[in-house]
Amino acid sequence: MKILDTRVYRGPNLYALRKVIRLRVDLGELEDFPTARLPGFVDRLLAAIPSLREHTCSYGEPGGFVRRMVEDEGTWLGHVLEHVAIELQCLAGTPVSYGKTRGHGLPKGEYHVIYSYEEEVVGLEAAELGVRLIRHLLPQEREAYLDGDWSFQPELEDLVRLAQRRAFGPSTGALVRAAEERGVPWIRLNDRSLVQLGHGKFQRRIQATVTSETRHTAVEIASDKRLTNQILSDLGLPVPRQERVRGPNDAVEAAERIGYPVVVKPLDGNHGKGVSINLTTPGQVRTAFEKAYEYSSVVIVETFQEGHDYRILVVNGKVLAVAQRVPGHVVGDGLHTVAELVEIVNQDPRRGIGHEKVLTRLELDHQAERLLEAAGLDVQSVLPAGEVFSLRSTGNLSTGGTSVDKTDVIHYDNRIMAERAVKAVGLDVGGVDFISPDVTRSYKEAGGSIVEVNAAPGFRMHTAPTEGKPRDVAGPVIDMLFPPGTPYRIPIAAITGTNGKTTTTRMVGHILKLSGYCVGMTTSDGVYIDGELTVAGDMTGPWASHLVLRDPSVDAAVLETARGGIVRSGLGWRKCKVGAVLNVASDHLGMGGINSLDELAEVKRVVVEVAQDWCVLNADDERVAAMAAESPGKPIYVTLQRENELVRGHIRNKGRAVALEEGLNGPMIVLYEGEEHIPLLWARQIPATVEGAAIHNVQNAMFATAIAHAMGISLENIRQGLRTFTTDFYQTPGRMNFYNEHSFRVLLDYAHNPHGMAAMVRTIRELKVTGRRIGVLAAAGDRRDEDILELARTAAPAFDFILLREDENRRGRGRWETGELLRQGLLAAGYPAERLSPEVYEEEDAVQRALEAAQPGDLLVIFGDDLERDWQQIVNFGRPGGNAPMAMPSPIPIFAPDDPPLPVLTDERRAGEHED
Repeated sequence: MKILDTRVYRGPNLYALRKVIRLRVDLGELEDFPTARLPGFVDRLLAAIPSLREHTCSYGEPGGFVRRMVEDEGTWLGHVLEHVAIELQCLAGTPVSYGKTRGHGLPKGEYHVIYSYEEEVVGLEAAELGVRLIRHLLPQEREAYLDGDWSFQPELEDLVRLAQRRAFGPSTGALVRAAEERGVPWIRLNDRSLVQLGHGKFQRRIQATVTSETRHTAVEIASDKRLTNQILSDLGLPVPRQERVRGPNDAVEAAERIGYPVVVKPLDGNHGKGVSINLTTPGQVRTAFEKAYEYSSVVIVETFQEGHDYRILVVNGKVLAVAQRVPGHVVGDGLHTVAELVEIVNQDPRRGIGHEKVLTRLELDHQAERLLEAAGLDVQSVLPAGEVFSLRSTGNLSTGGTSVDKTDVIHYDNRIMAERAVKAVGLDVGGVDFISPDVTRSYKEAGGSIVEVNAAPGFRMHTAPTEGKPRDVAGPVIDMLFPPGTPYRIPIAAITGTNGKTTTTRMVGHILKLSGYCVGMTTSDGVYIDGELTVAGDMTGPWASHLVLRDPSVDAAVLETARGGIVRSGLGWRKCKVGAVLNVASDHLGMGGINSLDELAEVKRVVVEVAQDWCVLNADDERVAAMAAESPGKPIYVTLQRENELVRGHIRNKGRAVALEEGLNGPMIVLYEGEEHIPLLWARQIPATVEGAAIHNVQNAMFATAIAHAMGISLENIRQGLRTFTTDFYQTPGRMNFYNEHSFRVLLDYAHNPHGMAAMVRTIRELKVTGRRIGVLAAAGDRRDEDILELARTAAPAFDFILLREDENRRGRGRWETGELLRQGLLAAGYPAERLSPEVYEEEDAVQRALEAAQPGDLLVIFGDDLERDWQQIVNFGRPGGNAPMAMPSPIPIFAPDDPPLPVLTDERRAGEHED
C-alpha cells in the first residue's frame, strides 16, 4: 500500500468546492483484502483511534463507519485511509470532516482518496501517518505489514506539535470562522497568524487579535506596563503601586518601599511568562527578578493585590466577556504524589499540547518547583485528600490554567472601569487583567486593581471556558471591521474556455477601467494592476489571482482562468460574481488526467459552480450551455445563432442573452433583457473584429458585453469600451496583432489548437489580400499526435505557402518531430507538397525567412510562441540596425514570385467545403 501521487487543492476544484487533498493510492495485494478479510484489523484500528467510532460515513449516524468495516466483506483500505486522515487531523487540533474515495477510471487496486484539510502540511502528514498506521495494524503475513517496533503514539504527538507550529491559534481560528460565517473571504498571508479579511481595496487584516484598525501607539502603551499603570492612575482607575527596576538589589529595595507582598514581572511580557506573585522575602524577589529578566531587560515590582484573577475582554469600546482564570492546580487524594496527580490531570481529554485543545497540559517546571519548595513540598509529596495546590502563580490558560465564565455577573462599575481602561490605552480589542476579591462587587467597595491592559488578548478562555457559557467574542470583532453595509468583496469576473479567454479578459478589463474601476487582471501573459504589467508570464492560475485579490488598490478583478491551474491546484478564490465559460474544444487532452471533452468540460464547469450572481455561457456549445444547471448564478447566454431554441426559450422566460443579428448595415450585437431588445453596436464598429471579418473576436466582444453587463456596467460604457479596444501587440500580445508598415501585411497570433486555428482560418479567408497568404505554422510539443495532425488539417485551406517551424521548448518531443507531424497532417489534407517549406526551422529563423520571402500585397501570418521576439523581428525588419535580410545561398524554392495565390472562397464554396 503506497501513495503514488498527491495533489493539494487550495480552492474549489474537480472534487469539491472546498480545500481538499487528493491522493492516488495503490493498494497492491490489499486490493484483495477488504477489512472483513483482515483478522483483528478493525479492533486494532479502533484501539489506536477510538474516536473513529463516531464517524457516520454513508449511514449518517455515529458508528456508521464501523458498520462499513465489519458488515459483509467490509470496505477497502483506501476508504479506511480517508477516515484515518480526517480523524488524525481532528486529533491534532485542526478539525475537518469531508472526504470521499473513488476507484472509477483507475487501474485495478488504485483509488483516489479525497479529504478536506485546514492546514496543508498537517493534512499531508496525516495521510503519511495514516498509511504507516494501517500497515502497522495489518496481519503480519501481509506483504505491506510495517515492522512491529513502530509506535503510533509518538508520531501522533509529533503531528500535534506540527499542527501547533503551523495551524491557526484559537483566537485567529475563531476570527477566521466568524469571518466565514459572515461570508467574508480570507487569505492567510504567512505561516503564522497574519490574515487578510476581504479582497482588494476593501481588505482588513488581523494578526491574532490585533487588527488593521489597532493603533500602533496603543500597542506600544499596552506593552509598557509601567506607562499603562501611569495612564490609568492619572484617570483615577484602580492600579497597584509600581516601580521599574534594573537589577535584583533594585528589586528588593523597591519591594521594601512598596511593602510586601509584591509581584515581580517583565515590563513587556505576555502569557504570564516571567511573572511571580505574592513574594514575601528578599530572596524570593531576587529569584523572581532573574526569572523576569529572561523576558525583558526592564522589570516591574508592584504591590500584590489579594483576590481572584479576572480577564475582562473589551471590543470596540464594550465589554463582551469576563472570565475568572484559575491557576493550573492539582487536588490531593491522600494517595498519589504531586507528579502522579499532574499525570492524572493531563489525562483529561480536554487537555492537549499548547493550544491544540481547550485546555493545556500542566507542566512541572521551574515555577511549579518554586511554589512547591516555598510550601515545603516537592514532586514526590503526597497531598492530603481535598487539598488544592496551585502549580502556577497566574491563571493563564497557556500554562495549564482553567477558566470560569463570569460575563453575566460582573458588576456595572467594574464593566465601566474596564471600558475606560481600554479606551484610555487606545485599543480596539483589549483585555483587562483585574484582580479582585469578587467581580460581582464594585471595585469601589470590595477593592481590586487593574494589573495589565493587554493588546492581542487571547479568546480561548471566552470561546471555550472550562465552566460556564461560551461567548462569541470573534463575531463582534468582524462586525467592527466590517460594519453592516460595508463591502468586503470586490466584484470578480472569472473567465475560462479553450479559446478566447485572454482577449475577452482584456476586453472586460478595458471596459471596467473606462468605467472608473482600478482593475486587477490575470492573463496568459501577466498580471496587470490598473493597466500596468506587474508580473510577467503565464498568470492564469490560483497564485496569480491571489496577487490581484491581495492588492489594496484593486476594486474589480477580471481573472483569466486556465484548465491547468484548476487541475493542479483548484481556483484561487471561493466565490465570484460572474463566471464565464466561452467554449470547450480539444486542447491539452491527455494531460493532467483529462482525456476527453466531457472531462475537460467538468474542469471548466468549476468556474460557474462558484459564480454567485451570473454565469455567462456559450449557448452554441452544448457542453457549455448545460453548465447552467450546476451554477447558483443566473445564466446569460451568448449565441451567434439567432434561431437557437435554448436562447429563445430563455428570453421568453425573461432571461438575459447576447445575440448576433443581421441588420441593414451588417451584423449587430444585441442584448436581450427579458422581452426588452437592446441593439448595442454594429460588429464592424469594434476594431478587434477587423471590420467584422474576425468572427471569433465578434463572439469575444459578445462575451465581454454579457460579462460587463453582469458586473453592473452601463450599456454606454460597454459600447465605448468595445469601440476603443484594439488588438495591437501591446494591448493583446499574440492575439490578432497586425503590422501594416511593410509593403506586405503581417499578422501575429498565438492560435495553438484546432479550434483556435479554425477561427483564424475563417478570418484569414475573409481578409482582402491582393497577393499571397503565407503561413508560419507550429504546434506545441505536449499535445497529442492526433491534435497536431488536426491542427495541420485545419490550417491547410488558409494558405498559399506554409513554412513549418518548431518552438524552442519542444516539451518532450524530439527535434523536428512536431514539424514533421504538421507536414503529415497538411499532406493528408491534400496540401501541395511543393508549397511547403522543405525543412522545419527554429522559430527565429522561420520568421526571418518568411519576412524575406514576403512580397508587396502578401499577407504573412505568423503563429508565434516567443511573441516579444517575433514582434521585434516584424517591426525591425528592413530597418537600419534591425534584422536585415540574411545572406542566403539560394532563394526558398516554394516562394517563387510567379506562383498564383489560392482563390478566395465564395460563400457557396465555403459552405460546400464545410460539408465535406
